[in-house]
Amino acid sequence: MVVRLKEKYTNDIRPALVSEFDIKNPMQIPGIEKVSISVGAGEEAKDSKILQNIQDTISLIAGQHAVVTRARKSIAGFKLREGYPIGVKVTLRGDRMYTFLDKLIAITLPRVKDFRGLPRNGFDGHGNYSFGLDEQLVFPEVKFDDIIKTHGMNITIVTTTEDDKEAFKLLELIGIPFAKGRE
Repeated sequence: MVVRLKEKYTNDIRPALVSEFDIKNPMQIPGIEKVSISVGAGEEAKDSKILQNIQDTISLIAGQHAVVTRARKSIAGFKLREGYPIGVKVTLRGDRMYTFLDKLIAITLPRVKDFRGLPRNGFDGHGNYSFGLDEQLVFPEVKFDDIIKTHGMNITIVTTTEDDKEAFKLLELIGIPFAKGRE
C-alpha cells in the first residue's frame, strides 16, 4: 500500500523545494525525519490505571506501541523519585509517520474546536516544529466511553533541515494549516 502523503512528498514537494531554494545536492532537500508524540502525566502518573489508559490511547492514536517514560533523577520539590513514571511517548518514522501526519492534517485538526491554524512560532531554530493539542478526543479512533481522564499531548515534527524557513515551507507544502498572519 502506497502512503498518500509520502507519494505527494516524493512527486510534488521535493521538486518544488529544489526549485525554490536552488538546492544542488539531493541530500540537502528538506524532509521529515520523525514525529514524536508525548504526554506528561503529572499527578495522574501516580495512578497506574490512568497511566495505562493514557498509554493505550496514545498507542491507538499513533498506531504503534507507546512507552512509559520514567524520571531520570529524584527532585524533592516535585515529590519525584528516580524511576517513577512521569509520562508516555511514542516516536513514529517511515510509513507510520506519513500515515499519522496525513490523518492529523485531513481529519484531526479540522475537528478541533475554534481551530484557526497552528501557531507559526513553534519552530525551535533548528528546523523542528512543536505544537500541542488540548485533548485526545479530536482523534477519530478514541472512544469517549474508554477515556478515564482527558489529557493533552505535544507533537514534534523533526525535519532534516537546520533552517526554519525551509522547514516552514516543507510543512506548508505538506499541508500543515498554519495560522494566518505574520511570517
